[in-house]
Amino acid sequence: MGPVWLWLLAIYCQPFPAHGDKSLGVPQPHNHQLLEPAPAYHKVTPTITSFALRLYKQLAEGAPGNILFSPVSLSSMLALLALGAHADTPTQILKGLGFNLTETPAADIHQGFRSLLHTLGLPSPKLELKVGHSLFLDQLLKPQQHFLDSAKELYGALAFSANFTDAAATGRQINDLVKRQTYGRVEDCLPRLSHDTLMVLLNYIFFKAKWKHPFDRYQTRKQESFFVDQRTSLQVPMMQQREMHRFLYDQEASCMVLQIEYSGTALLLLVLPDPGKMRQVEATLQPEMLRRWGQRFLPRWVPTH
Repeated sequence: MGPVWLWLLAIYCQPFPAHGDKSLGVPQPHNHQLLEPAPAYHKVTPTITSFALRLYKQLAEGAPGNILFSPVSLSSMLALLALGAHADTPTQILKGLGFNLTETPAADIHQGFRSLLHTLGLPSPKLELKVGHSLFLDQLLKPQQHFLDSAKELYGALAFSANFTDAAATGRQINDLVKRQTYGRVEDCLPRLSHDTLMVLLNYIFFKAKWKHPFDRYQTRKQESFFVDQRTSLQVPMMQQREMHRFLYDQEASCMVLQIEYSGTALLLLVLPDPGKMRQVEATLQPEMLRRWGQRFLPRWVPTH
């Protein structure tokens, strides 16, 4: 049976360290930098990481199979929703994401998301990343202007008036927006809307980057008998290369971890469990494990495919 991979895409907001540096993604400050305040997104990124791993484990238990989600998208959309909620609902939402409101007040959380989304959206000559939010509100709704202003200022979310009684027209309006923002790559993303819908919270992502060590297209070959389940096998094209990558074997978690860098400030982590150890790897996934991997990575020649 073909290997089962876990993969994590990380977009770092700071330059990569040198391979000899024991920290991952965080350059060592010079003496004159020690007193500079940390970026506001530092107040939310650890919680987003913990939220991502908790959510993955829950999804893996309930629906085995392929799982794809964006922790930044989900957490920022829920935090945005908390801006317009009343009573104790905002507190419940932020606590559900994993925030300790005694240590990090709600205002700091929203500013942290603002800093994170702004930093991710900074232009780069080597990669393109767009993370966007929009709200489609039924014409019958009268949202407070303060909420609309805060949503735009903190999350870059634009609000659009929509007629949900004409579900088909509103669906086309939403799909057209996503298609434009993703350069036509994502079409018809929204399923059919029901007539009792009053609001749609929309998030979209566009990511485009080149590998730091590109694969040679002439080395792409048909893989014999790639098994997608116990009985079904396919022949699929597989990219191949032998290149210097950062790699480790985690004996405690029974898995191999491969880091592949993109040009710019993005990287891909591929986690290959030992045969029959998928559940063990999932059970041990913790933020501390990711930090430990970052300290143990060593560059070595690795054949990848």
